[in-house]
Amino acid sequence: MNKEVIYMSEKNISIWKPIEFKETWLETNTSSFDELADSWFEKRKDFNEGNKEYHDFLNKLKRQHAIETGIIEKLYNLSEGITQTLIKEGFVESFISHDDTNIPANQLIGYLNSHFEAMDFVFDMVKNNRPLTKSFILELHQLILKHQDYTVGINSLEETVKIKLLKGKFKERPNNPRRDDGTIYEYCSPIHVESEIDNLIKIYNEIEKKEIHPLVIAGWFHHAFTQIHPFQDGNGRIARLLTSLILIKYQLFPLNILRNEKSIYINALEKADSGFPNDLIKFFSNIQRRNIESALNIQKQPESLKEVASIFKEKVESLTKKQKIEREKIITLNRNLLFKEVYKIIGELQSELFLTIPQEKAYIKAISKKPSDKEYFYYTNQIIEYANNQNYFFNKNLPRGWSRLSFFISKEKRYDIVISIHHFGYFDSVVAIGSFIEFIDKSYNRSNIIEQSIPLNVKHYTLSLEKEITERTKENLKDYFSDIIKVGLSIIINELS
Repeated sequence: MNKEVIYMSEKNISIWKPIEFKETWLETNTSSFDELADSWFEKRKDFNEGNKEYHDFLNKLKRQHAIETGIIEKLYNLSEGITQTLIKEGFVESFISHDDTNIPANQLIGYLNSHFEAMDFVFDMVKNNRPLTKSFILELHQLILKHQDYTVGINSLEETVKIKLLKGKFKERPNNPRRDDGTIYEYCSPIHVESEIDNLIKIYNEIEKKEIHPLVIAGWFHHAFTQIHPFQDGNGRIARLLTSLILIKYQLFPLNILRNEKSIYINALEKADSGFPNDLIKFFSNIQRRNIESALNIQKQPESLKEVASIFKEKVESLTKKQKIEREKIITLNRNLLFKEVYKIIGELQSELFLTIPQEKAYIKAISKKPSDKEYFYYTNQIIEYANNQNYFFNKNLPRGWSRLSFFISKEKRYDIVISIHHFGYFDSVVAIGSFIEFIDKSYNRSNIIEQSIPLNVKHYTLSLEKEITERTKENLKDYFSDIIKVGLSIIINELS
């Protein structure tokens, strides 16, 4: 909830410019999303209208959206512990204790329920294929403010005052928020709001007819709406709801921005204000990637033995279908190409290390094993532990392989940075790349070798095998492996200190 500033300042920055769609949006990087998108759209076919697990998953996302959007807008504070309870169990007032939040529990539940209703309204609009209109935006605004009657402003005497809210109406006077450093950000003036919203919807309808990436459409719309800032209060909440609507239309997920991502979000919006929207699109891509990974880990829970037997029968029968065999050939081909690229990158990074670390100082050896090699199953326990820590399902029944960079401290001691490529979640075309360190010491007794696994605090990297990896993904992979080695070597250095 921004404070409405009703006086002028010498430090004014004009944010609003007449709305238009510029070519710079078409040059943004969506690869973080694209790397998983094909597998998601394939998996999405399994989630029909009545799928309970997927329905529950979406409801949790809606509850998360309702909670986090209010925290971002400073409507309330809410502890992380009770946040997870409310996401999982629903908005129940009795779950909330005095220390969990800074506002009365009944007021908090009112905010959350109205926002959840607004998100349901968005889903219903998509389901009924309703067009985006100005009247819908006003109706959505009235809905989210159902339990909020006032906003906070600062008068000419620097006093904080309560201002009665306009619900379901555009602003009637400037609402230019002031940052802590005194800077005032000037948005669209009230006199231009109606025409700019009309223009926003017109351009949105035009670009939707073109073959433009859905994240680019959503990102552009979100940024343009925030520049207009058409309401007295609630602009951020409405922007995220309308952006969610666009994403849901493309079978994607709501724009769930978490509280610890607020600074990334604001910085990305400010870069877009200056004509550089890439960070905003990358941020939106990462949010979709996070939700896709969660969706790919949804496991159907049969309700009876008969249903279990029926599912098992379908699985066995599907193994013989020609279409499945052809698809498996494509996945196998793309998996082999991925292994080949990974091995190439590991070799390049080894060569780069040799430029700084002469072999006589610390011998470095690279080795890789693909699914057809007999050692492919090494590190199974380590991968299980890694996947559990990263909160995803590791499918042991599908092909996997690994690469290893060994750093020999002496003839008897070495540290191995292990990079595993294995299948992720309950779908056959997604792989995860994870990493950990193994310490091997043979100096005491060769019949009693000391081995120790050391965790690497590097998040897994997921990829779809529905299509061959792109050049941009190859660049992303090299950056990812460089980070793994950098973190791994830092840990090894600390171990040696």
